[in-house]
Amino acid sequence: MTLFDGIYPFYLQQRKSFVFDVSTIIVVIVFLVLASTFLLIIPGIRGRVRLYWLVRVLFSLMVGVVIVVVQFTGDWESGWVTANTSYKSFSHAVVNADIGLHVGLGGVNITLVGNPVNQLNETISYNEHFAWSFNADYDHSYSKGLEKGLPSPILYVAEKFTTQSPCNVHRQYRISSHYASASLWVAFCTWLISNMLFSTPVLVYGGYMILVTGAFMVFSLLSFSTVRNTLVCPIQFGATSLHIDYGGSFWLTLAVGLLCFVAGITVIALHYFNSDLLKTFFDLHENKTEDYQEMTEVYVNLQFMNSTPSPPQSSIHTPNDI
Repeated sequence: MTLFDGIYPFYLQQRKSFVFDVSTIIVVIVFLVLASTFLLIIPGIRGRVRLYWLVRVLFSLMVGVVIVVVQFTGDWESGWVTANTSYKSFSHAVVNADIGLHVGLGGVNITLVGNPVNQLNETISYNEHFAWSFNADYDHSYSKGLEKGLPSPILYVAEKFTTQSPCNVHRQYRISSHYASASLWVAFCTWLISNMLFSTPVLVYGGYMILVTGAFMVFSLLSFSTVRNTLVCPIQFGATSLHIDYGGSFWLTLAVGLLCFVAGITVIALHYFNSDLLKTFFDLHENKTEDYQEMTEVYVNLQFMNSTPSPPQSSIHTPNDI
C-alpha cells in the first residue's frame, strides 16, 4: 500500500461474509443446542413413539432455523463474473478478477477476488457489505466506501444501488426486502403457535397453522420477487456483464415453505380420514394392548398363601344344647 495525501487509500477488509455472518452463526448454534437437548431426551422415550418424537422435533427445528437464518444471509440473489477491469481510481492498471454481487434482505455484498490473488504487489481479496435496513443508510455506507478508497469495481457495482443512481433500483429492493423480512417474522410466530397447538388434543388446528406458516414463507418470496418487475440495470465490465439470479436462500425458503404445505395438508387429511394414526404419531392415542404387554409378571408367594389363617366359623346353637 502507498500513501496518498497522507492516508492509506486501501484498508484491511473482510468485514462480513456474503453468506454467513455472526448473526447467522448465533442462530444456528441456538437451534443446535435445542436439537441436542431433545436428542438427549429421546432415549428415554419407549417404543415407536421415540421415532415419532425424533421426526417431529427435527422437522420443527428445521423449519424454525430456516425462517430465522434466511433473514441474515446474503444470497437471496447472487451472481459472478470474471473480467479484466481497472483496479484503482486515477490509474490505468488492469487486473483480472472475479467480481461477485450477493443481495440479501438487509443489503448487498460485493466481492472482488483477483486471479491470482496477488497482483500489482497487493492482495486483491475484498468483501464489502452495504446495508439498507431501517437503521442503516445505504448512501452513507457508499460514501464511507469512497472515503476509504475501495477498489473501482466494488464502487462501480455499489453505485448501481444508491438512491441517486439512474438505475433506480434502490427503492424497489429495499421495500421488497422489508416486506419479505416482515412476512418471515410472521411465519416464525405462526410456527411457534403451531408447535403449541400440536401439544393439544385438537391436532387439526396445528395443521392449519403450519399451512399458514408455509403461506407466509411463500408470501415473502413473492414480495422479494417483485424486484424482477423493474428494468434490468446492466453491470458491464468491458465486454462481459454481471448477471444475478435467485440464490440459495431463496430456494431454501421455497423448499421449506412447500414442505410446510405438505405437512399441514397431511395432518388435516389424517384428522378427517384416520384420526387414530394421527393421534398415535403425536403420542396422544391410548394403546392399552402395549401397556398390558409391558406389565411385569406378578409372583405369588404360595407359602404365604398357605399360612394365611382361615376365617373363624361362627357356632350355631340349637335349642337342645340349652
